[in-house]
Amino acid sequence: MIPTLRQQFNASFTREKYHTFLRRIDDACGTHVQFRLSETPCFFPETLLQRMVEAGKVLIRQLVESPDYLARSNASIPEEFRVPNEPPHPMFVQVDFGLVRDAGGDLQPKLVELQAFPSLYAYQATLAQSYLDVHGLNERDSGSELKYFLSGLDEKSYRELLRSAIVGHHDPENVILMEVHPQAQKTLPDFLLTEKMLGVRTVDIEAIKKHGSQLYYERNGGRVPIRRIYNRAIVDELQRKNVSLGFDWRDDLDVEWAGHPNWYFRISKFSIPYLRHESVPKTCFLNQLDRVPDDLQDYALKPLYSFAGLGVVIAPKKEDIEALPPEKRAEYILQERLHFEPIIETPFGGTKAEVRVMYVWLGELRPVLTIIRMGRGLMMGVDHNRNMEWVGASAGLYLSE
Repeated sequence: MIPTLRQQFNASFTREKYHTFLRRIDDACGTHVQFRLSETPCFFPETLLQRMVEAGKVLIRQLVESPDYLARSNASIPEEFRVPNEPPHPMFVQVDFGLVRDAGGDLQPKLVELQAFPSLYAYQATLAQSYLDVHGLNERDSGSELKYFLSGLDEKSYRELLRSAIVGHHDPENVILMEVHPQAQKTLPDFLLTEKMLGVRTVDIEAIKKHGSQLYYERNGGRVPIRRIYNRAIVDELQRKNVSLGFDWRDDLDVEWAGHPNWYFRISKFSIPYLRHESVPKTCFLNQLDRVPDDLQDYALKPLYSFAGLGVVIAPKKEDIEALPPEKRAEYILQERLHFEPIIETPFGGTKAEVRVMYVWLGELRPVLTIIRMGRGLMMGVDHNRNMEWVGASAGLYLSE
């Protein structure tokens, strides 16, 4: 979007550089990255990123600081997944924006969704730095340095912030990254980089056992006590895979949560109908519809709790809605469809970008990084732009203004 940088990058791009970039990422992660990485980073004006950063802060605070919303969102937490000792705010929050043109032709950020759950905090910094290094983007005589950290952070201060959030005051030996079958997850690169960065171990949730109020896992024939959990286990996956646990979420356990699980439900698609902001598209719970709109082609039907676009129907038909049993309709929202502007010039034409602003709330609510998803299909997830080039996961770079 910064025309001079875009033109320079496109003109100097080669397939050899792209393959060097892919090898570098795999080497850094210690495993092959299974989702598609875009050939290009995205160059954003700092003012546009800042608008999304500030809008995200407003939306998060609008929910967290509303006693009325917090009372209403109690209903979003399934009883069997209600974890005790919930803190007054989430630790990790992601806010996704699409960029659309308003009636006057100006670009406006519009909320896609938001989620109080960790994202790729270790991986994304590695991805952004790899774009810079492989393409020599900060070696050109531009007089300015491209950045990817937000809030004035750099590599060292960002690592220390993550250490404080994830490890806290504990020995990393007693802190785990908890996931469902982590070796089979596409996000494994992030887990491995988190281990490398912070010294914590990734542990399969099925390997966790309980003795009294203590959790532990077994390693080298001994028990390793778990004092703090960086939770990456998604509830809908636990249910889909019928995962058997050695503990109950409702137990009053002697463990700290780096990202308390209740906030996954409280700040989610469930939240969107309660938000009031210029960036929020028209959204309602399906069970609260007076009538099905005639212009369904301008809407998206979304389940409340799913990741990576699972179950989302773009431009649903009336029969898609009528097929849902009445008791299930409270678990879906109908959202005004966003027509993303194809703002990234590529050899294959204009390409759309979805911007995720990643926050860490530790003392203060701080934006730290962005994740970009590029695509030319109906949906932006990396699973929805197959057999295309110059699409997929990317990084947001900007010049300080």
